[in-house]
Amino acid sequence: MRLTSLYEALTNRRQHGQKSLAVLLDPDNLDQDSCRHILELSEQHPVDYFFMGGSLVMSSHQAALIRFIKSRSRIPVLLFPSNSLHLDEQADGILLLSLISGRNPDFLIGQHVIAAPLLRQSNLQILPTGYMLVDTGRQTTASYMSGTTPLPFDKPAIAACTAMAGEQLGLRLMYLDGGSGAMYPVSAAMVRAVRQATDVPLIVGGGINTVEKAYTILAAGADVIVIGNQIEKAPEFLGEVSKAVHSFNKVRNVNPELQ
Repeated sequence: MRLTSLYEALTNRRQHGQKSLAVLLDPDNLDQDSCRHILELSEQHPVDYFFMGGSLVMSSHQAALIRFIKSRSRIPVLLFPSNSLHLDEQADGILLLSLISGRNPDFLIGQHVIAAPLLRQSNLQILPTGYMLVDTGRQTTASYMSGTTPLPFDKPAIAACTAMAGEQLGLRLMYLDGGSGAMYPVSAAMVRAVRQATDVPLIVGGGINTVEKAYTILAAGADVIVIGNQIEKAPEFLGEVSKAVHSFNKVRNVNPELQ
């Protein structure tokens, strides 16, 4: 499979110690007005990616929201699918998630088999991603729907070995996720362990609801941080965390020895 420009850009940013910000948009929690507000905020405060998807996606307007975003923004839209029904060729690419933290074959390979012919025919850039759910204080929709047990919060070595195996299997990205509505974010120790065990870009999301938590996750080694729930509650948080990412990158540019 040919490496995509989205993947190459992520890898290049990682090599230069530059961090990225992604906003997770759940179609079940968005309407056009709230989406417009997020787009307006993203014009003022840099955002690198929009991730579109959720664990259920009960609404039927994901396609309309992607079309709305693409007509008003140049920010790449990456599908964040929970199953093969959530494909949409309007997006720029897809995080092709393999749930390597669990042992449910349907989310390791089953849904991918169903989606494979559709993805082959599409123009979506495919980013094979090792997806790892982490226990962050409460059962999430993702763990319930997938029928899997998340990684123990205080076992960074398990996460590191899981990510290492995923990289050896050829997965191009790793994604540590506390899940929607996480009580607290993935620990810095776990982020650091996965970063040290692998060379691929690392995405971290779930429970990042303060600037301090965002900065801690970035300093531990995340290449991309993902925010979602918190900007639904407090839209101004997008500007705050965007500034934090920009500040982190600015410090790295001034002090290249930190990279």
